[in-house]
Amino acid sequence: MPVNIPKHALILAAGVGSRLRPLTDLSPKPLVQIHGTPILHNALHNLGCLGVEHVTIVVGYRKEAIQDACGSRFGSVTIKYVESSVYDRTGSAYSLWLARDALLSGDYFVLEGDVFFEENVLRQLIITEATNAAAVAPFHELMQGSAVLLSDLGFISEFRLKQTALDLIPGGPPLYKTMNLLRLSASTLRTEVIPALDDMIRAGATQAYTEELLSYLVETRGLLLAAVRCDGLRWYEIDDAEDLRTAKRIFAEADHV
Repeated sequence: MPVNIPKHALILAAGVGSRLRPLTDLSPKPLVQIHGTPILHNALHNLGCLGVEHVTIVVGYRKEAIQDACGSRFGSVTIKYVESSVYDRTGSAYSLWLARDALLSGDYFVLEGDVFFEENVLRQLIITEATNAAAVAPFHELMQGSAVLLSDLGFISEFRLKQTALDLIPGGPPLYKTMNLLRLSASTLRTEVIPALDDMIRAGATQAYTEELLSYLVETRGLLLAAVRCDGLRWYEIDDAEDLRTAKRIFAEADHV
């Protein structure tokens, strides 16, 4: 088990969530509820249970609603906000870049603000011996989005963006869905992630996704990012109404906040 369990977390929660309209016309996607619990509150609760003390949330669309819902403290967790004024025309990597100063504070959990998950997912990220880790789960036919291939040693070897059931090839290498929950070390953030972000933004890649950043670091710069398999654990990334229905079904009989 790593000696240092992260005391810091970053949540990316600036996006418009257009595929969840009309639910997101007045409320940002991270505040959409699963059985009465906002996605963001679930994340903050689980982070607090693990001992995370400080969370930075990148906000943009309907930022006041998120700030009102979470305040400056959630349980034992203190919260600070980084605001994006160009949330409607930038990607998640840009949100990560905006929070680069906060990322110099130490080891971090980094997560997207649209993933509803059980606490044990974060615990899996902690018990791995790898310095840097990403939660993954088998890619099934109802999923869509970013996926990865794994090396024989259990590290991510390749990212594949915009995957669907059509990309599941019988007899091909197993495909795993990225859960957008990461644990990154202070040294990796300082020497690899932040410099790469600076290069991307300077080159004008403001619409890039975090997965594109990680793909560059893994496939070009040799970053060792362990794939932490979360088979059987409850989680779901919520992008549209069908995802929301699936998440409610998954957590129908589960204990959550």
